[in-house]
Order: sequence, then structure tokens, then C-alpha cells
Amino acid sequence: DENGSAGPEKSVSENQHHEGDHGEAHHGLSPNAPIIHEIGPLQITNSMVVTIVVALLIILVAQAATSNVQLIPSGLQNFVELLVESLYGFFESILGPDMVKQTFWFFATIFIFILFANWFGLIPGMGTMGWGMDSHGHFSKPLLRGANADVNMTLAMAAIFMVLWLYWSLKALGAGGFAGHIFNVKGHGAGFFGVFLVIVFIFVGMIEIVSIGVRPVALTFRLYGNVFAGENILETVMKLGGPWFGWLAVLPFYFLELLVGLVQALVFALLASVFTALMCEHHGDE
Repeated sequence: DENGSAGPEKSVSENQHHEGDHGEAHHGLSPNAPIIHEIGPLQITNSMVVTIVVALLIILVAQAATSNVQLIPSGLQNFVELLVESLYGFFESILGPDMVKQTFWFFATIFIFILFANWFGLIPGMGTMGWGMDSHGHFSKPLLRGANADVNMTLAMAAIFMVLWLYWSLKALGAGGFAGHIFNVKGHGAGFFGVFLVIVFIFVGMIEIVSIGVRPVALTFRLYGNVFAGENILETVMKLGGPWFGWLAVLPFYFLELLVGLVQALVFALLASVFTALMCEHHGDE
């Protein structure tokens, strides 16, 4: 107006400007994986690129280790055999000798993939290659992002496990045995006390159903939360250390994240195998 007051349009513009500055001041890893390319309805994110790269590397290593199998293993074949045999013994102690034959392919694969995806995400340069610079010198579209720092990846693995868990459980118990394992309403006798126990076990079964429904959520966010938080911590500590000492300040956290990557891969595979064993144990005798 004539007095030079801001007016509503200017106030809104200033508020949006301040909000934009506040958003740009956030340097951490974005919750959503940026889309770097679209093929029709399929959106390719930077975490999908890392997923494909890690999967291809694992396949190439496995092919190279088994291309010329020797009776007395050495080199890469020895390393791969040691890894597989150790995992087989570990999961056999949880699942039993029969169930491990049916499920080992999944649990070993999920452990190896999560482990190397976590470690691959710690390679220097991850998240620092891309295009579209912002005002703070960051790439607005980084080319690479840790696979498990994307909740879509961890959710997909948890969902696939739950589908397989249901298949393995129904195969081992049958539909009636599956329901009976959850509710356990048989064998409590007659009379008031027997009816009371039936009601109690029905209530416990309902709680068990809720627990089963929570499992994929817990698996998803435990892995995602640890990896996502770890990458943000590394970036924050690096910036606090400045351009000269950032690499030194972040070094202890870097080795800690190597350990976290191993622990989280083990926890995901361990919990998944324990959930399977709790439902299928003692029902796989040949």
C-alpha cells in the first residue's frame, strides 16, 4: 500500500521463502529415495540401482567360486564354502535338520544380501555422485543410496518372508494344525475349568494373531531405522569435523556401522528363522 506495508501477498511469500530455507538447511538423508528415471509406470530410484548392483556382484562371486569346483577348496571357493557351511550349521541349530533343507535357500540369501548391501552403502562416494546441485553444494538427485535405507526394500523383504512363512507353516501343519497351534483349544478336559481354559487359549490365540501381524512391521523398521540413522549420523559427524578433520572424526562411527551392518543382517535372518521354527518345530519329522 502507500505506507509501504508488506501486505498479505508479501507475507505469504516471505513465509514460503523461510520455509524453503529451512528445508534446504536439512542436509541429512531424505526419507524418500529420489527417482532417477522412469520407464513407463516403473520408477527407478537410486536405492534400486544399488540393489541391482549388489545382487549382480553376489551372483558374479557365486558363479566365479563354483565355475571350477575343486575337491580341496582354496581361494574364493574356500571362502564361499566356509560362509555357506557356517550359515547352514547356524540355521540347522534353530530350524532342525528337516526344516533347514526347505528354508535354507531363503535365510542364507537374505542374510548375505542384507550384509553386503549394508556394507556396500558404506563405500566412500555413496550419495555424493549425481546431478542437480542445491545452494549448499549437495546433489538434489544422488545416483546411489544404501538399499536398506529405503523402507520399500526392507518392507518387500519382510512381506516375502511372511508369505513364505505362511506357506511353510501350512505345509508342515495343515490348515487345521495351523489354527490349532495358534488357539490350542483341544485337550483341556470337560467341566468349568476346561471351558475356562478354552476361553483363555482363544484369547491368547487372538493375541498371537496380533503378534504375527506385527512381525513384518518390526522386521521392516528395525532394519530400515538402523541403516537410515547410521547414514545420517555419518554425514552429520563428517560435517561437524569440517573439511580437514571430518574424515578423522567419522572414522570410529564408520567402523561401528560396519558392525551394525553385520548385526542387522544377522538379526533379520535370525528373527525370521526363529518365527519359522516356533510354528513348524517338531512337525517336520520324516
